[in-house]
Amino acid sequence: MTLGITLEAMHALKIGWYLDEPFETRRLMWTLAHTHGTLLALVHAAFAFTIHVLPPNSTRRRGLVSPLLVAASVLMPGGFFLGGFFIYSGDPGLGVWLVPVGAVCLFTSVLVTALDLMAGKTRSAD
Repeated sequence: MTLGITLEAMHALKIGWYLDEPFETRRLMWTLAHTHGTLLALVHAAFAFTIHVLPPNSTRRRGLVSPLLVAASVLMPGGFFLGGFFIYSGDPGLGVWLVPVGAVCLFTSVLVTALDLMAGKTRSAD
């Protein structure tokens, strides 16, 4: 929320460090950081709604999913933010390399949750 308000304020105040053409990469990276942070918050909420549906024997795997979601929520938006903070000739900074690591964490957490949900449905059908 704070990043979104800050981005909107920079637009409203016409801050050149954010809006000028040489900083288009910064604007894109920071917009991506804000968007991914917002969407990952919704993924956290969706995971919270699945907790009561997961089978009881998935407790150990469930303990893995939450830290992976937290890691993804830090690494993906953080990577985009850092990538936009330091720009090299129109390319994002090295911080953008955190994004794929966060993406793997997110993919793994969603995959484990989906597999547990499918396992719970097949057991309830039996």
